[in-house]
Amino acid sequence: MSNRDKGARAPSQRQLKVGELIRHALADIFSRGDVMDDVIARHSLTVPEVRMSPDLKIATCYVMPLGGGEANEVVKHLEQHKRFLRGEVAKRVALKFMPELRFREDTTFEASSRIDALLASPQVARDLDD
Repeated sequence: MSNRDKGARAPSQRQLKVGELIRHALADIFSRGDVMDDVIARHSLTVPEVRMSPDLKIATCYVMPLGGGEANEVVKHLEQHKRFLRGEVAKRVALKFMPELRFREDTTFEASSRIDALLASPQVARDLDD
């Protein structure tokens, strides 16, 4: 069985490095308010992760507004401005080819809070005490 059959491989060091560079550039763009959009301007956005495709042509950017409100709406507006954002990232990050940006809502905080709630439930606490 080859590595491809076993599922997704771990990202390479190059993928991780490029993802971090793009993540920092996007965070800088959002903190400066460079995107002229009413919905995006209403929120402080955080970029917890950017995942790169193995060929470095696609950057999947996970974003979340602080407080978590209107996340779907924010992602829709970011998708509308992705050409502008790609150009702004290209000015800040020196790469031979700038990857296509795709924006997704970050749901890791919701998943972790759900797990915390499950661990705090009386049934689980009872089993952990034994």
